[in-house]
Amino acid sequence: MTLDVVSENRSFGGTQGVYKHSSSQTGTEMTFAVFVPDHVEGTKLPVLWYLSGLTCTHANVMEKGDYRQFCAEYGIIFVAPDTSPRGEDVPDDEAYDFGKGAGFYVDATEEPWAKHYRMRSYIEEELPDLIAANFPVDMERQGITGHSMGGHGALTIALRNPERFRSVSAFAPITSPLNCPWGDKALPGYLGDDQALWREYDAVALIEDGARIADVLVDQGTADNFLEEQLKTPLLVQACDKAGIAATIRMQEGYDHSYYFISTFMGDHIAWAAERLKK
Repeated sequence: MTLDVVSENRSFGGTQGVYKHSSSQTGTEMTFAVFVPDHVEGTKLPVLWYLSGLTCTHANVMEKGDYRQFCAEYGIIFVAPDTSPRGEDVPDDEAYDFGKGAGFYVDATEEPWAKHYRMRSYIEEELPDLIAANFPVDMERQGITGHSMGGHGALTIALRNPERFRSVSAFAPITSPLNCPWGDKALPGYLGDDQALWREYDAVALIEDGARIADVLVDQGTADNFLEEQLKTPLLVQACDKAGIAATIRMQEGYDHSYYFISTFMGDHIAWAAERLKK
């Protein structure tokens, strides 16, 4: 579990770091960002995972997400991994919504993607072990959030691992890949024709199939050009209502899909997590 330090900078009374390591799951070098607030030596801090969206890396939220001041205030470690494997030997697609930058947080079963595109296992298994071994985290106090494709990842990972995450939220998540063009491409492309397997990567389907979390916060902009065709927020509202999940789903007037939107409400999501990650 050797880490290489790419950079470390002081910020808001803490350390913003970027690190890389050789991943056994993806078979590639992976890069991620971690913000650690200043703390008393020996203290273990809660951790909030942030999963990024299509075309993004760890750098998007690190440079534009405005999370550090809030994580410093609440004493929360913030971890931002990449969205997919990278490297010359990693297969790619010419479109922005498949291949590098578009891993969809799945474990691919189809060739040529199966060897490297194992982002589910990377996020659920390998990276948490790496973080626990190298940073002062209290793994009993984990939260997860994400944006768009990363919101899809956050919701589905939490629903598959409800005992792990005390806090769940998302910014403009893809709520039901089974019912949108992005999913129509990604799910069969990575997973083949077994639609039962597809349901493991769809938040609405997971809820319909019995998966539960205590509550969830979702912010969605009304001016988001992906809202109607790709994100399908009403399907999540319906699924949560039917399942009795306490869903705070806020339609934010005039906001789009960008980091202007995310940074505006980042403080709310970290406060939401902080309340649920108390000892």
